[in-house]
Amino acid sequence: MQRRHQKVIEIAPSVALDEGVRRDLCDAAVRLAQGVGYNNAGTIEFLYDVDKKEWFFIEMNPRIQVEHTVTEQITGIDLVRSQILVAAGASLHGPELALPPQPDIPCNGYAVQCRVTTEDPANKFMPNYGKIITYRSAAGFGVRLDSGMGTTGSVITPFYDSLLTKITTSGQTFPVALQRMLRALREFRIRGVKTNIPFLENVIQNEAFQSGAATTTLIDTTPSLFDFKPRRDRASRLLSFLADVIVNGNPQAKGHQVSAPLEAARRPSYDGKQVPPEGTRQLLLKLGPEKFAAWTRRQKQLLFTDTTFRDAHQSLLATRVRTYDMAAVADSVARRASELFSLEMWGGATFDASMRFLHEDPWDRLRDLRERIPNICFQMLLRGSNAVGYSNYPPNVVAGFIQHASDCGMDIFRIFDSLNDLPNMKAAMEAVRKTKGICEGTLCYTGDILDPARTKYSLKYYIGLAHELEKMGAHMLAVKDMAGLCRPFAARTLIKALREEVGMPVHFHTHDTSGVNAASILMAAEAGVDVVDAAISSMSGSTSQPNLNSLVAALRHTPRDPGLDLDALNEFADYWEQVRAFYAPFDTSPRTGSAEVYLHEMPGGQFTNLKEQAASMGLSSRWPQIARCYAEVNELFGDIVKVTPSSKVVGDMALFLFSRGIRPADVLNLEPGTAFPESVKDMLAGGLGEPMGGWPKKLVEVVLGKTKPAKARAPKVDLAAVRAELTAKLKREAMDDDLYSHLMYPDVFADFSKFEREYGDVSKLPTPAFFYGLKPGEEIAVDIEQGKTLFVKLINVGAAAKDGRRVVSFEFNGMPREATTLDRSLQTKSVSRPKADAAKSNEVGAPIPGMVSSLSVGVGAKVTKGDKILTLEAMKMQTTLYAPADGVIDEILAHAGEAVDTGDLIVRLRA
Repeated sequence: MQRRHQKVIEIAPSVALDEGVRRDLCDAAVRLAQGVGYNNAGTIEFLYDVDKKEWFFIEMNPRIQVEHTVTEQITGIDLVRSQILVAAGASLHGPELALPPQPDIPCNGYAVQCRVTTEDPANKFMPNYGKIITYRSAAGFGVRLDSGMGTTGSVITPFYDSLLTKITTSGQTFPVALQRMLRALREFRIRGVKTNIPFLENVIQNEAFQSGAATTTLIDTTPSLFDFKPRRDRASRLLSFLADVIVNGNPQAKGHQVSAPLEAARRPSYDGKQVPPEGTRQLLLKLGPEKFAAWTRRQKQLLFTDTTFRDAHQSLLATRVRTYDMAAVADSVARRASELFSLEMWGGATFDASMRFLHEDPWDRLRDLRERIPNICFQMLLRGSNAVGYSNYPPNVVAGFIQHASDCGMDIFRIFDSLNDLPNMKAAMEAVRKTKGICEGTLCYTGDILDPARTKYSLKYYIGLAHELEKMGAHMLAVKDMAGLCRPFAARTLIKALREEVGMPVHFHTHDTSGVNAASILMAAEAGVDVVDAAISSMSGSTSQPNLNSLVAALRHTPRDPGLDLDALNEFADYWEQVRAFYAPFDTSPRTGSAEVYLHEMPGGQFTNLKEQAASMGLSSRWPQIARCYAEVNELFGDIVKVTPSSKVVGDMALFLFSRGIRPADVLNLEPGTAFPESVKDMLAGGLGEPMGGWPKKLVEVVLGKTKPAKARAPKVDLAAVRAELTAKLKREAMDDDLYSHLMYPDVFADFSKFEREYGDVSKLPTPAFFYGLKPGEEIAVDIEQGKTLFVKLINVGAAAKDGRRVVSFEFNGMPREATTLDRSLQTKSVSRPKADAAKSNEVGAPIPGMVSSLSVGVGAKVTKGDKILTLEAMKMQTTLYAPADGVIDEILAHAGEAVDTGDLIVRLRA
């Protein structure tokens, strides 16, 4: 079997060759050797025309060629030893060789030989060079290896043959020999360089090849042989990430150091043999949304939503809690807290943060937790027409996002608008009603309904919103008190009125920023609220939700007892208390409640995030003044509802003014069109909708200048076209996950995809290792999939080389392994070339290491897609690079005679 006249696979004996033809070829070979007087081992090649049934002599090689191994396997004769002895004068049938007469030479079964090379079949079989960091070969009965350069630590250079090893397998039948070959190929683990093994596997599994009827044209005429399932190489990529964190630190940890390895948190106990009891999710699927809402309204118990997986850590730990720590407790939650109404575990800022900071796919989080917790309703926070982003998305984008979330396991959609602008919620609510999920229409609470001096947000205002939400099709009504402003007696008044005015069940959400909001929940319970939000005790209080454990204990032996297992909740609390220590760099929330919240009215999640921003600007010591400035900016905007994204805009403006020494009261005196944050301009131009009473006209004039406020909705997006464009960028089929992540956060998703290509899925790493790396001698276990665990131990961090790179040595599953990473703290004289971004069609990168032998274009030259740009030379082979798109040569970063490495950016085009 050959590719472009190069042998790839050898078989002995030829499966489909007629026995008479085989005898004729052997006889011809003997006559040829006799005719030239050749008296040692050699190889004679013939070509057989399967159509004409004719054979032709090609050539004779006076030596044994690489395919001799398959002959040895079926004859049992050591050809190399034999030829040496013959050359030394030994007789063919004498005692030293003891070869049987030609008619008696055995032919036992079949043998197949594959040549494993460092060639990249996905890149036109370009030679691949580098250091082999892992080499594990196959073994076992019927498997023979003849090694070339294949060993751990070997450096494959452009100056030698790319052959690593020859694998020969044998069996009594041809199918058995092929089965052994496929097994052997799959047993190989070669990391550090790319190999042709995926291609060889495809050939071995090809039906024509397995039948024995394949000819020399099979490879060139079978495109499916080049369809490869990408090798994940998860271990190597994880080690590369760990090495980088060990040497350079995780930038998310902000330089936080741990003196000793952090102990793993003790996971709450559960009976793994127990099937999770049926819960609210089964009830929702059985009854449907309307009847489920009616059931919720009839309940006498107070139902609880646990916010630990979403709003609690968003409010306390800057949205940094990883899926790893949620998954570790999920199985226990499913079995020991099945009486929960729901788990709020998705949406809000977690969608952005999981990709941006944690390098996780938010869709994977949803599906993973859904699989582990099949019995409790999942709940998400959706920002109306902003979905989980900060832009006003077209209705078809919002609807598509919601449908995909529902398909991935979401049950309850809490839909709100940051300004209580109900038209902004319409498309999302309609989309949810087309799923099997619950549409929870939300009114955002601000102000104080008991204060006669604050008339803008009165009880009448909230009752009016509730009636409108009911008309719009909400199954349930949520009161979202994102800043914890709903004081206990206000909560009783509000909930009592809502229960009397609307027929929907009422769901109360608050934050404990003031320290008294557990009382607000108890007052709401007294007034008849149906569901309330709370967080596990060690993740509660301050800017998070009130304490779930304490509330459950307080309601014991009352008509509203939720029936939750307090012992289980306390075990969960112990777990989260240990886990919380892992997130010390982000744990900046106030340690106690404070009445200051009634001044600045800052939402819980906004509080920690704004404090982070202030710290990054060196303004931590002036936080009290920033909080007051936030309150003054709110008044400047006309006293608006403050919840993401409107709360973020208030924060952006506050930091902008404070850092420039501008008092909010003086903004109206500035020249129209003064440079303000883009988020402020977008909001005042109508990007987030309209608050009650509209925007202050004078402020709009100052901020927007001559720009006209925009009323129009975002135009409909052609989802198919976006998917096709994204597919081209990703160089793989764009799935729904990719599509909606891209639509929500195009730049963040692009960075996440690039990170994932380089390091793979790092969500499986234990959290301390993710943020702080490993200490010498520290060992971790990484469950990359069910039943597959990697054991990684840090051995040593090597000294920096001249180019600033360090070799980090690990013990990996008991075997030595290393990764190389650049120490970014060092100043090195060597200049590394930038790498081409595979997602950008205007960048041309080197497919292999080599030397630029010639350039066919110069800067400013116009090129058409497919035009020749340059030629690379390596291993006496020339590789031509072509223009990937129409454009103009904008920059040339490597010139003739210069060496380049794989992926180096050589040419950049512009449209």
